Amino acid sequence: MCGFIGAFNLNSGSQPINEGLKEELRNQVLEMSKKIRHRGPDWSGVYTGNNAILSHERLSIVDPLSGKQPLVSDDGKIILAANGEIYNHKDIRKEFEGKYAFQTGSDCEAIIPLYKKYRESGNFAEMIEKLSGIFAFALYDSENETYLIARDEIGVIPLYQGWDKQGRYYVGSELKALEGECQTIEEFPNGSYFYSKDEKPTKWYKRDWESYDAVKSAPKATDDKGEIINPSVIEKVRNSLESAVKAQLMSDVPYGVLLSGGLDSSVIAAITQKFSKKRVESDSKEAAWWPQLHSFAIGLEGSPDLIAAQKAADYIGTVHHEVHFTIQEALDALPDVIYHIETYDITTVRASTPMYLLARVIKSMGIKMVLSGEGSDELFGGYLYFHKAPNPQEFHEELVRKMSKLHLYDCLRANKSLMAWGVEGRVPFLDKDFIDVAMGLNPTDKMNIKLPDGKQRIEKWILRKAFEDILPESICWRQKEQFSDGVGYNWIDTLKKMTEEKVSDAEFARRENRFPVNPPKTKEEYYYREIYSRLFPSDSAAKVVPHEAGVACSTAKALEWDAAWKNMDEPSGRAISGVHDAAYGK
Repeated sequence: MCGFIGAFNLNSGSQPINEGLKEELRNQVLEMSKKIRHRGPDWSGVYTGNNAILSHERLSIVDPLSGKQPLVSDDGKIILAANGEIYNHKDIRKEFEGKYAFQTGSDCEAIIPLYKKYRESGNFAEMIEKLSGIFAFALYDSENETYLIARDEIGVIPLYQGWDKQGRYYVGSELKALEGECQTIEEFPNGSYFYSKDEKPTKWYKRDWESYDAVKSAPKATDDKGEIINPSVIEKVRNSLESAVKAQLMSDVPYGVLLSGGLDSSVIAAITQKFSKKRVESDSKEAAWWPQLHSFAIGLEGSPDLIAAQKAADYIGTVHHEVHFTIQEALDALPDVIYHIETYDITTVRASTPMYLLARVIKSMGIKMVLSGEGSDELFGGYLYFHKAPNPQEFHEELVRKMSKLHLYDCLRANKSLMAWGVEGRVPFLDKDFIDVAMGLNPTDKMNIKLPDGKQRIEKWILRKAFEDILPESICWRQKEQFSDGVGYNWIDTLKKMTEEKVSDAEFARRENRFPVNPPKTKEEYYYREIYSRLFPSDSAAKVVPHEAGVACSTAKALEWDAAWKNMDEPSGRAISGVHDAAYGK
């Protein structure tokens, strides 16, 4: 995983392009690229063409020796800057044996021959659909003076676009690289591509399961009483996730797992341990270069996550590292955290801070890649408010909505918190094939139905059932904790108390004058917004951050499910009245 800047349409504007101006723009792009060097501390590269400049900051995970970027095609006419991982690159390489001469061992180079194949037809949606991975890329076709920009289906990898006053078009892996150079900045839409001959980005990622009608008649794993009637459905969930994890162990550098002690990270850690003794690059024929799997957890002393993570690690057999942080250390880090995550969303700031601190420790130990459990709650309805879903259709439609918002919250947090220290995060739950399996399940198998004993089935039951044999019972059936809660409840409580004291009533009363774009709803958000506006002063930067009404941007649908939540501005899982700490059945 890396970072890149692309500048296109160099001839835009009143001043014709010449060598002097091109050199000036090249230096400008290099300065922009320096702002995201934390994403790629291993190597820097730049390409300057007739109508494009591409700069790349590399974090080497696959092919550290020859895979530096921008990548150049075998004929020297196509230039590629990519951020991410293409897990099926070996299959693509086989497809183009004898047709394309690969110049490196980089997984990302597989994008170039695919582009050559689909360039004539212009069917770039089909081209990008062939990629299995997490990615954002900018490709420049110097022969035809065209370019192609694309982003992965969920938006695991960040990407922004902007336009300067001359009309030149820029893309960058983080907002900070465009701030100050572009008059307008937007997030590049996930699951989309932009071809320079088109007027706007095109959505390439479309699925039948986005409609409830496509899943309402899917085979059920259980009957109305919760009894298993079709174990093959559960087995499919297990096999598909195991395949996703195995594919994502592709690495030429040491890797580890994030292990909070919750269900999701524990499942990923346990599956990773299953495959970690062999190199997946050799089809599991060779011994792994780093055969011992290391796991990492962070929290305040005695926090719920630390206790649970140790239990999970002992059972799974990882070399476990428990990182403690103090509230003061976390408070001191807030400005740096907001600078790196580029948001003032309350939930994201809360959760990103301990993750940012943990990433620093991970990097200090020589680990450059970790697997994490993001995406499971959105696929299976794991958030506590899903207990209130009135019917399967609304349950499923909320899952679809949550999936569409992941790039704004959990994916943003995980990617930018880790990449602040040059650590790559991989998310097997968001593997494209596994998403199709999970979202194609009958929604009733995910719902918290009433069981014969009167209890309500615990959230994510089907996932727990699929992996109950590889986890300790206390972990497999542990109730959902939000990450910012699990690291220690005092963390959130302190943030609320501190920001209440730091922001006066008079300041908060004038918030719409101070912040006319997306006025903050609470003093905590006001405090984060003050920091953000110092770092990113433009209105465009303010608008990039999501800002919806309700309990939290990411749980707005809950307002329609329980009247008690209508005026609640606290997004913590503990605030979901009548759900947290209730008794559930299996």
